[in-house]
Amino acid sequence: MVSRETRQEKKDKDASQSVFGITLERFKRNLPGVISFWFIVAIGLVALLAYALAPDNTTYANTMHLALSNKTPGFTIDLIQTEKPGADKQSIFSVLWNGRTPLLSSIPVTEYTIEGDSIRYREYVGEGVSSPEKTMACSPLTKVEKTTFYLGTDRYGRDLLSRMIIGSRISFSIGFVAVLIAIIIGVSLGAIAGYFGGKADALIMWLINIMWSIPTLLMVIAVTFALGKGVWQVYVAVGLTMWVEVARMVRGQVISAKQMQYVEAARALGFGKLRIITRHILPNIWGVVIVITASNFASAILMESGLSFLGLGAQPPIPSWGGIIRDHYMYMVMGKPYLALVPGTMIMLLVLAFMTFGNTLRDALDVKS
Repeated sequence: MVSRETRQEKKDKDASQSVFGITLERFKRNLPGVISFWFIVAIGLVALLAYALAPDNTTYANTMHLALSNKTPGFTIDLIQTEKPGADKQSIFSVLWNGRTPLLSSIPVTEYTIEGDSIRYREYVGEGVSSPEKTMACSPLTKVEKTTFYLGTDRYGRDLLSRMIIGSRISFSIGFVAVLIAIIIGVSLGAIAGYFGGKADALIMWLINIMWSIPTLLMVIAVTFALGKGVWQVYVAVGLTMWVEVARMVRGQVISAKQMQYVEAARALGFGKLRIITRHILPNIWGVVIVITASNFASAILMESGLSFLGLGAQPPIPSWGGIIRDHYMYMVMGKPYLALVPGTMIMLLVLAFMTFGNTLRDALDVKS
């Protein structure tokens, strides 16, 4: 008797749960999906706080030390760094968003001595090579720091870890902007085609079929050439080519939803078509849109990386993971494979996380499961 009452109470509790609560419970039971979600959140926070986390927090982490080219992870050396006058006047928001003003000079040294208002030092020019002693004036803007390059340096002697951290902004933000453009266009056209049908549906489906017949990468390259090379051009190009899948999915969902009783009731109450679409149909199909958005996020990251590898994405000195691979892929056979493997692995993990998150979300939203 007690067992039967307990089961009944559990059923009543499950029935009283909101859709969001049920979905969240299902999602929590999928460990790979939860891990993927928190990995995405972590990368998002790193991208947002990039300049606060990067060891080299100058703009684009573009401080070069040609003598330190291709140093192995963990390499440590003293750097004599001189800031530009007025650099200390930057606001904290400017530093967090754009980074610190590039240094006036940054000199790697093997040894140094501070004597009053001057510094005597020997510049690092290579392992086992002794350089002549030099002297430079020491100002309040000059400081000596022991610097460790935790992931080593790239071909130009820049800190690879800092470039990776700041480059995460490009790879992560491309998803937000491109997917936002795709959702605005795709949901609008898909809802119009699905609800109104007729000539509007025929025209939009004709446009969708044309876009669908053109290889996505070639379309993105063509749009990029038309708009020019750059970060924002890539955002727009990727967004303008990703709306097709969203539009097709939304169209099918709207066609099914407009036959439902709640839509018939809204029509009987005299609600306008725009209100029925925006207030009644779209809120009931957002689950499908969210799932496809997660998949498009992964596609956008891969597309941006491919464009940057081809030289059509973010232009130097802006760091991006695809651009870092482009600069160092030849080192795969030259004893420094990590220079290309580190960004390649991060791209793979981020794309895998979004795909796993999308699949888990799809299963959690599936009412049949």
